Amino acid sequence: MNDKTSHGDQVVAVTGASAGIGRACAIAFGARGAKVALLARGTAGLESAAEEVRAAGGRPLVVPVDVADAEQVSEAVDTVERELGPVDVWVNVAFTSVFAPFDQITPDEYRHVTEVAYLGYVYATMAVLPRMKRRGAGTIVQVGSALAYRGIPLQTAYCGAKHAIQGFHEALRCELLHEKSPVRVTMVQMPAVNTPQFTWVRSRLPHKPRPVPPIYEPHVAAAAVVHAADHPQRREYWVGGSTAGTLAANAVAPGLLDRYLARTGFTSQQTDEPSDPDRPDNLWQPVDADRDHGTRGPFDSRSTDRSPQLWASQHHGVLGTLGGVALGAALLGVAGRRSR
Repeated sequence: MNDKTSHGDQVVAVTGASAGIGRACAIAFGARGAKVALLARGTAGLESAAEEVRAAGGRPLVVPVDVADAEQVSEAVDTVERELGPVDVWVNVAFTSVFAPFDQITPDEYRHVTEVAYLGYVYATMAVLPRMKRRGAGTIVQVGSALAYRGIPLQTAYCGAKHAIQGFHEALRCELLHEKSPVRVTMVQMPAVNTPQFTWVRSRLPHKPRPVPPIYEPHVAAAAVVHAADHPQRREYWVGGSTAGTLAANAVAPGLLDRYLARTGFTSQQTDEPSDPDRPDNLWQPVDADRDHGTRGPFDSRSTDRSPQLWASQHHGVLGTLGGVALGAALLGVAGRRSR
């Protein structure tokens, strides 16, 4: 942890900060006394999130912005640095999507999902990275998903965007390593999280969409992002046993996983309740412009607030040491039995 973090004057910017993972991240950084810029489209959501950051002990700055607009993003970076100071940590979270079979998504919808959920990350990184390079310091955290590696049915637009972010992140990281730049980029791959997205993402499914269990509370995701920001030397972090299991299965037997998801992926992503065709969605306009939707979604009863796998992902050295001690003890035991 650097001195700025320990003294509570760190400047952090979070996109998608009006709800869900982005909002949980903003509050978590605020709890450490950071100055936190909250970037999103929804005014009501942003203002409520700012109140929570302030209550947690941070100094919030609301910056309304559409991350699909590169010029707006560049101006937002100007605003943040003018009001709060040089950005130490930038966290990209904002996204939108469409729950539907591929052939029920229009070209305009696909384009806009890509502009927000992928190019929004690119535009923000493009705007803040040169400043960090000039200062010789800074960290960019890309919030990803297990779906950055493993596509699932009914989410072609989202999976495509997350795969794109993964490739972009890896390529950029290689460039920074080649330059021996002190600026760091890292990525956090998320599991299913209990956020409002399932109530406001555009859907053409016959039943209401839901996350595929196990489901984690947003503060679990936020804790992983904060840790990644403090330890950005790692190329990525995995959150949740389901993420680790999915990525491992996809590496070993992707074809079998294709068939499994073809059988289960449609029903597992829908509740038993019929969809509401008249409900508003956030594809083109924010749903939280006039009404705050909070951090969490409607799946509290099915969500967990801890992830042993996350701890393991953050403590490879400790696990390696414990494993070495256990192996040494086992070998000594075997040697002792043989000597007897």
